[in-house]
Amino acid sequence: MTASATPILIVGAGRMGGALIAGWRRAGAVSPAELMLRDPHPGPDALEAQAAGALLNPPDNELSRAKTVLLAVKPQLWRDATAQIAPHLAAEAAVISILAGVSAGDISAALGGRAVARVMPTTAAAIGKGVFSVFAPDAGLRRRVRDLFAPLGVVVDLPDEALMHAATGASGSAPAYLYAFIEALEAAAAAAGLAPDAARSLARSTIAGAAALLDLSGEDPAELRRQVTSPGGTTAAALEVLMGEGGFPDLLRRAVAAAAARSEELGG
Repeated sequence: MTASATPILIVGAGRMGGALIAGWRRAGAVSPAELMLRDPHPGPDALEAQAAGALLNPPDNELSRAKTVLLAVKPQLWRDATAQIAPHLAAEAAVISILAGVSAGDISAALGGRAVARVMPTTAAAIGKGVFSVFAPDAGLRRRVRDLFAPLGVVVDLPDEALMHAATGASGSAPAYLYAFIEALEAAAAAAGLAPDAARSLARSTIAGAAALLDLSGEDPAELRRQVTSPGGTTAAALEVLMGEGGFPDLLRRAVAAAAARSEELGG
């Protein structure tokens, strides 16, 4: 990371903030000494970073050293969090928000009119497999954001901030959809007669392997689905249920729409 981007002040070092800290350390992109962490209840990744040299809960007069400010608190807490730091930030500090639903304009107004980029990340950033939906109001800030998050996974630029709601539903919240699917698949396997341990191993390993194949092959998921579906076979019988009326296409449209709607509500 360039000296013009660090130190990085992370406001909120819980689950998502911790995943970013872990990912940067794993990639060697940001050292603990380049991090200032502000959180009254820091997570384990923040505490490990502190032990390695990060500054945890620095005094207010230290905040002016931050060249990048990452807002990673819960959306409901953002006003209090920004009010506490606003008087102490340097005028040139770049601001990046990962808050679901909260507009760049509202955050900018709370931080003295600074330009604000918005990012919707996923927790797989911790292992370099994250996905980052990005909206930035200008090219310079967009480059700063891309440089910061590219070592942690895939960065997708959005041309309109309004699309952040859809990105939240389709990506930011989506890991939970997969975990819920695996949970349900384990239960279905057990209901079909498999021992719980066998159901767990089969469900988790099968989904992990399929996801890895999708990633490595570069094939379209529809093509991979066709490759493993013999006409009139067992997979075809299952897909008639999963892809039929009320199945995956309808459920996921409703799920993404519900998450996007909640994102809009959080910004209100």
